[in-house]
Amino acid sequence: MAQQVIRFGIIGLGLMGREFASAAARWAHLLDLPFRPEIVAICDSNPALFDWYTSNFSSIQQTTSDYQALLANPAVDAVYCAVPHHLHAAIYADIIHAGKGLLGEKPFGIDAAANAQILAAVQAESAPLVACSSEFPFYPGVKAAIDFVQAGHCGQIIEVQASFFHSSDLNPNKPLNWKRIASMNGEYGCMGDLGMHVLHVPLRMGWLPQRVTAQLSNIVTTRPDGKGATVACDTWDNAVILCDVPHPDGAFPMTLKTYRIAPGETNTWVLEVTGMSGCVRFSTRYPKSFYTLQYTAGGVQQWREESLGYASRYTAITGGIFEFGFSDALLQMWAAFCDEYVNGRAGMRQPFYCATPAEAAQHHALLTAALASHVGQASTTVGYPSVGA
Repeated sequence: MAQQVIRFGIIGLGLMGREFASAAARWAHLLDLPFRPEIVAICDSNPALFDWYTSNFSSIQQTTSDYQALLANPAVDAVYCAVPHHLHAAIYADIIHAGKGLLGEKPFGIDAAANAQILAAVQAESAPLVACSSEFPFYPGVKAAIDFVQAGHCGQIIEVQASFFHSSDLNPNKPLNWKRIASMNGEYGCMGDLGMHVLHVPLRMGWLPQRVTAQLSNIVTTRPDGKGATVACDTWDNAVILCDVPHPDGAFPMTLKTYRIAPGETNTWVLEVTGMSGCVRFSTRYPKSFYTLQYTAGGVQQWREESLGYASRYTAITGGIFEFGFSDALLQMWAAFCDEYVNGRAGMRQPFYCATPAEAAQHHALLTAALASHVGQASTTVGYPSVGA
């Protein structure tokens, strides 16, 4: 089958840049797709990172430390961009103005003002596709949870909990990097890094909080700088946001947790929805285990565990008895981006699309309100911008 090739450039060649490149190299893992990505250009301010890419991808035609040179390359159709948050507004807007498709890393701007600059570029141009990276909703367990809720099995919702936990900052001797510096990471701290992880599904479900109350914690206030000195670590490590969500069946509370310091956890995504007639929960800590509870008045209240197999949104060569993982979620997200790039949202092979600029703006509005709530020690109304889908 002939495949349409989408020629990608990568700006930012660190951890996630390599993950994307690896996903592109695994494209044969997916079955019967009439499109495929090809990496043709790479850019980073550190040329020492070029070698891994050029050694593994013969399709690369351009290596540069100037992202404007990459954007001027007519051979580049779309860009994956993974750079520090303070660079998002300028680079993302330039990618969009250059007419390239964009999959940009969260939070899509260091703050609400930067996000507004990106949104203005989206609204001013006709870029092929602009999306925000968010891979965890592509796990089979998340699909099953969404299907359960959308089928109405929960009935009236009692509560929603969405969390993202990891322990990467538990070691106080871990050297400082840009994610622990507010001028580069932003005042959101852990919420900027992890907020889209916990909000992608709630926003897609239409659960828009009206008011939020936040408790933010800066637990490790200093760190070694890797050069023998100890310096301030001025970002929030952990955040708990309690939300009031209006709903036609009755308002319900939603708790969002974004933790960089969660002992025993490594990149754990959690969603739990409890309702009057049904409940559902899933965690990537146990990627095969999918829990549901269905209840009738006066009946038994009993959780049921189902062992999920490899039931991906885009069909893959992996047998259904095997286990789904992080690299598979990334591959599925990239398939969704390429699918929408080629076929448009209405023509996609499956209905779940990547996080949108509108959803990124909604998540900025919520995180901005959370900051204000913590500073004022009071609940704060969320002011959502008026943007398209």
